[in-house]
Amino acid sequence: MELLYFILCAYGMTFIIVYGSIFNAIRPTKGKLGELFHCPLCIGFWSGVFLWSINDLTELFNYDYNLANAFIMGCVSAGTSYFLSSVIEDNGFSVNINKR
Repeated sequence: MELLYFILCAYGMTFIIVYGSIFNAIRPTKGKLGELFHCPLCIGFWSGVFLWSINDLTELFNYDYNLANAFIMGCVSAGTSYFLSSVIEDNGFSVNINKR
C-alpha cells in the first residue's frame, strides 16, 4: 500500500508542476530548465527523489535513506508519472482510434 501512496503522490506532484496553471508565471519556458519543467518523465524522477527525501515526515510511506532507494524511487515515480500522463487527460482517459 505504501508504494501505491508514493506513486499517487508523485503523479499528483508531477502533474501540478508540469501542467498546473498556478505555476505558469514561474515555470521556465526556455533552455534546459524549460525542457525539464515541461516533461512529465523528467519532473516525475525529481518528484520521486524529493518525496523519498522527505519520507520521514509522513506516515504514508517510509523508505530507507540510501542512494539506491533514491534512484529506484525516482525511477518508479518517473515511469508511473509518464505512463499516467500519457493515459489520463483533463477530460478523462485518452483514447486514440486509428481508422484505416
